[in-house]
Amino acid sequence: MERIPILRMGDFLLVTIQVDMYDQLAMTLQDDLTSLISKTSARGVLIDISSLEMVDSFIGRMLANISSMSRVLDAQTVVVGMQPAVAITLVELGMSLAGVKTALNVEKGMMLLRGSSESWSSGEDSAGD
Repeated sequence: MERIPILRMGDFLLVTIQVDMYDQLAMTLQDDLTSLISKTSARGVLIDISSLEMVDSFIGRMLANISSMSRVLDAQTVVVGMQPAVAITLVELGMSLAGVKTALNVEKGMMLLRGSSESWSSGEDSAGD
């Protein structure tokens, strides 16, 4: 079974999707990520989708679900590298990805995760971010 590699960098998990996503692969990624968040007590997840040229409603829902599940496990998720065509498709499908943080690139995504992580350590509530 094909799997998307998940790398650990300190308190964060990094996922770079380099292949076309299909439903079973997305479900496997969701299971692998939630398991690793729980095992490693990761504080954040960065998902780089810059290689994805197209998404469907299922993949969009899976990104939203991963973000929600991560939040329940006390980790923030940032999706980075979204192509304009992917953003247009998601909006046209009526998927605003509410609750999913996004950034233009990995560097900005990591800054966002680090900022959120610092808010947690200082006891601030990041729910309004």
